[in-house]
Order: sequence, then C-alpha cells, then structure tokens
Amino acid sequence: MPIDSSQEKHQTLLKLLQCAKRIAVAYSGGVDSAFLLRASLEAVGPENVLAVIGVSPSYPSREYTEAISLAETLGAQYRVIHTEEIQDARYAANPNNRCYYCKHDLFTRIIQLAEEEGYIAVVDGNNADDTGDWRPGQQAARELGVRSPLIEVGMTKADIRDLSRVYGLPTWNKPASACLASRIPYGTRITPETLQTVEQAENALRDLGFAQVRVRHHDAVARIEVAPDEIARFVDPQLRETVGQQLRALGYQFITLDLQGYRMGSFNEALSSKERSGS
Repeated sequence: MPIDSSQEKHQTLLKLLQCAKRIAVAYSGGVDSAFLLRASLEAVGPENVLAVIGVSPSYPSREYTEAISLAETLGAQYRVIHTEEIQDARYAANPNNRCYYCKHDLFTRIIQLAEEEGYIAVVDGNNADDTGDWRPGQQAARELGVRSPLIEVGMTKADIRDLSRVYGLPTWNKPASACLASRIPYGTRITPETLQTVEQAENALRDLGFAQVRVRHHDAVARIEVAPDEIARFVDPQLRETVGQQLRALGYQFITLDLQGYRMGSFNEALSSKERSGS
C-alpha cells in the first residue's frame, strides 16, 4: 500500500533506520542529507551515527562551513574525509556520467571508514524526486551497497522540507545545492582552477542577496541562473554593473543571464535518451 502522508513516511523511515542499528551518513549539509542525519540520530541515537563529509575542490567552502556547524548543533559525531575524484582522468574529462566516478570515490572511502569504525549501514540522501533526473551517482551507490532510505520510503523533496521544518532544521528552506562541477558543460575539462572561479562567481552573487544561483561556466562566458522571481532584479543598471565588474575580474569576458532562470541539472537538458541510459 502506498504511503500517503509525510508523517507516515517519517515513521516508516525511522523503523527502517532502527533496523540498520549503526549508520554512517554521507553528509553534505544540504536539505536531504541534513534531514537524514537528524532522522538517524532520532532512530538509533548519536552514539550509533556518524556523519561523513567528503571534501574536494568541487565542494563549496560555504557548504562545508554550514555542514560542520549544523552537525555540531545536532550533537552528531562527524568525520571529514578528502576525496580525490579530481585526480581521476575519467572524472576530469567531464563525461555525462561524471558523477559516477565522483560518487564511487566518495562511497568507497565512506565504506572503508564505516567498516573500520563498526558502522553497519552506509546511507545517502537521495530522495524520490531524484529518480526522475539523470543521476549516474546512484548507480555507484547501488553497486557499492549504499542505501537511499528516503527513496525506499518514497520521500519527496516536499516531504523532506515539511518534516525538516517540524524538526526545526535551518535547512528546511535552504536552496537546492549541487557540486561545483555541475556548472561545467559535459566535455569541458574540470580543473581545480575552474571550480574555484565558479565558486567565487557564485559567492559574489550570493553576497548581493541572491539565494538560488548558479553560474554556468562556458569558458569566457558566465551564464547566470537565478530563481525566476529574482530575474527582475537585473533591471537595475547598478546591479548589472556590479555583477559585470566582479565576474570580469574573475576572468569572464561575457556575462549573460539565462531568462529561463534556475532549474536543476540544466546541462542534462541536452542529453539524449540514449546518453541518459548509458548506451
């Protein structure tokens, strides 16, 4: 029988996590992993939960700082591990299954840590909505035995935000986040320098008050995506001048605004069904 309400899904999730007994959570501090961490703490207690944060050039420093702060606020044990996907030539070449190599590196390291410290289950924060997008990282999770409890109980992003608000988590209305590599078109080589440029460009826009923002990197062109209701802010000539100056200082020659606004995985729009299937 389908589980209808977020509260029913919540109770099912807690029972599922209780069966896991000792849990290592792949934790980034985003909406989904923060909620999963909080639920795990409730289900089996802080002595049986370990939040594992994978740090690399593709992980924004702001996200890292916020993730640490929230884990400490929740009273969760955590470990920081350094991943090396950028050293993998297959990842750096930025194919359309780039995320597979990233997640395979991350989960392999988390599994090793979990085994060393006696954690039985490794879980990630993928939710039911994620099954409708191109996410090769989920393949790596399945291959390595990493579970996605939020998918297993059918929790959507809306459920997670609703329950996060009930929990009092500050992430309940946090904008969607993704690794910095997702700003670079498939086939364009990923380098630490490019990732740093993208991060600095997005920080500049966030400092101007934009909450949901992506700077898509097209070599000399920066294509800005913001929430549709924030597009009108660019009517202000002073704002445009400020954004232009700051992004040109980072090396971009042309600054454009995507009139469709932010949408998740915009580079995936160009993938054919054959590419999405991995054929």
